[in-house]
Amino acid sequence: MLSDRIQTLSPSLTIAITMLAQDLKNSGKDILSFSAGEPDFGTPKRIKDEAIKAINDGFTQYTAVPGIIEVREAVAAKLKRDNDLDYTAADVIVSNGAKHSLFNLFQAVINPGDEVIIPAPYWVTYPELVKYAFGIPVTIETDDISGFKITPEQLKAAITDKTKMLILTTPSNPTGSIYSRAELEALGEVLKGTDIIIASDEMYEKLVYDAEFVATASVSEEMFNRTVTINGLSKSVAMTGWRFGYLASANKELIAVMNKLQSQSTSNINSITQKAAIPALNGEADEDIEMMRKAFAARAEEATALMNEIDGLSVKKPEGAFYLFVNIKDISDDSIEFCKELLQEVGVAVVPGIGFGSEGYFRFSFATDITTIREGIRRIEKFVKQKRA
Repeated sequence: MLSDRIQTLSPSLTIAITMLAQDLKNSGKDILSFSAGEPDFGTPKRIKDEAIKAINDGFTQYTAVPGIIEVREAVAAKLKRDNDLDYTAADVIVSNGAKHSLFNLFQAVINPGDEVIIPAPYWVTYPELVKYAFGIPVTIETDDISGFKITPEQLKAAITDKTKMLILTTPSNPTGSIYSRAELEALGEVLKGTDIIIASDEMYEKLVYDAEFVATASVSEEMFNRTVTINGLSKSVAMTGWRFGYLASANKELIAVMNKLQSQSTSNINSITQKAAIPALNGEADEDIEMMRKAFAARAEEATALMNEIDGLSVKKPEGAFYLFVNIKDISDDSIEFCKELLQEVGVAVVPGIGFGSEGYFRFSFATDITTIREGIRRIEKFVKQKRA
């Protein structure tokens, strides 16, 4: 009865862990959850006020499929101002979160048997969306030593005549690693002479601590032409539930077919969200963003130090995003079992590294208050000591 396509999908492990933790908490158990990738701050008042105004003004009808011209102009202006990228409003499509943008892109370009190179650890959704398009995920392994970033040599070795796309995530979910300009340029040299598309997921761009963020498309004209820039407002402006993502591409044909796909699936995104996004894109919430960034930076510093004090665990301090990707290889070679026992025995929910394509790790989100973080790490230390006893 079911389609072959739908049976390629696996459920999201991050969502599954988050739901399990919530169910246990609702049943009365003492659970601390560090599984969700969601800021613990509220949406800035300036953005909420704009949404209320849109409602009161009656801005509640259908809009253009790729978004109203004002919001697409705001995206293009943001990309020029922040990233030195010369996109126009016609190069932009706004969608229901970056996940929707990725879905549109993969459905538009991937044919059965096409290969998509995905550095691991990766965001759990990438390989699933590739498989849903009947593409083949090709994983490149990275680790703590490489800073969780692929090398030009690894990329060159992974490319075949079936390679259609490379996915880059900078800053990374789950590791917080960031590709430097030189590293992006080196990867670009490998891609010269090919038609390989880069899907550059830059969702955590504003949450950067000890590194400089460089947009993939900005490093050269050739990289600009082959890159689809993907971003949104969920993480940087605490707008997860508003569902505002966008992509930009200089490829007019690609934009046209993705518009066609969106017109036959969701059509336009929420009209109120589009209006609310404009002040966020125009920099009117920058003070709120900086407040959140500083809070996350302080948490990253302390959480990394505390986690590294636990005998048997190690973690590289993230350069961006709000996750620790903790190495447990001295303790366990089964991250699912480790995380299951951690939840059952001390009430701490984290996400197994295998869900991100890297066994021997877990992801710990520090998008919560510092008191909860300290208590969570104290419980993890207690659990690890019991495991090593």
